[in-house]
Amino acid sequence: MSFILILVILLALIFDFLNGIHDSSNVVATMISSRAFSPRVALGVTAVANFVGPFIFGVAVAETIGNEIVHPDTINVQVLLAALTSAILWNLLTWYLGIPSSSSHALIGGFIGAVVVGAGWQMIQVKGLEKVLIALFASPIIGFVFGLIVTRLVIILCWRSSMKVNWIFKRGQMITALSLALSHGTNDAQKTMGIITLALVSGGYLTEFKVPTYVILLCAGMIALGTALGGWKLIRTLGGKFYKIRPMDGFNSQLASAIVIIGSSILGGPVSTTQVVSSSIMGVGAADRANKVRWGVAGEIVTAWFLTIPATALVAAGLYRLILLIFPN
Repeated sequence: MSFILILVILLALIFDFLNGIHDSSNVVATMISSRAFSPRVALGVTAVANFVGPFIFGVAVAETIGNEIVHPDTINVQVLLAALTSAILWNLLTWYLGIPSSSSHALIGGFIGAVVVGAGWQMIQVKGLEKVLIALFASPIIGFVFGLIVTRLVIILCWRSSMKVNWIFKRGQMITALSLALSHGTNDAQKTMGIITLALVSGGYLTEFKVPTYVILLCAGMIALGTALGGWKLIRTLGGKFYKIRPMDGFNSQLASAIVIIGSSILGGPVSTTQVVSSSIMGVGAADRANKVRWGVAGEIVTAWFLTIPATALVAAGLYRLILLIFPN
């Protein structure tokens, strides 16, 4: 196995680990902020669920990443190295700044930028790219709507309840948070599985794009480890800067997010857990009253969403040229 192929696999696993740190806040922020569970318990349970997720719901998203965006047999390891490096740099920057940007957008942007420069536009499969972009950009809107609808229904069902109902929502978050963690492990870990499998195909170690079991184990383990360590800056952003989150808010946002992400995973659509959870939190708050949500913070995050793909695509394009000088074909 060549040095550059080993480097690509290592970087893919690092990206997966950082993705776990970066996105752990999406799963546990509302659970911690609403005081349903302690941070240690929340992160521990979430890490286990992240590991198990891909084994329950399959690898449809990995198939989309590896088979439907570009032609697998035209990709070289230099392209993958540039895409991963770009995505990792963006994740580190947004993690440092405490901005819950999308790891999925970063990876897709880097992938597209490197492929276009390295192999040309003709290697992009338009239908597959459309599927990915629709999933990425429609999912936060659906998350917002689901959050709003779920909250309105819960308010109607509980309007005559006493304050004791908060205890039910606190404990109910164990189920909804577990579902959300399973969905995160299912969708996000698969993106790295797709990249590593592509690398093995390009290196001649696999004759067709089929995700090996050991790749599933490695990727699920790395995202679980990253989740266990947590991303505390991002937890504070998602957990408190939108509005003060109550147990009911946490329950509703987790339920809405889990439905959207699991549904997308089964259909093979890669989505951003960050986007879906953030938008569902806003939908839950808006269902109570619109002025409850701090829309200024939401605007900053939306700006990061729209910047991520073009920024990582440009960085990956430049990195590909540099990588070719170091590791020529």
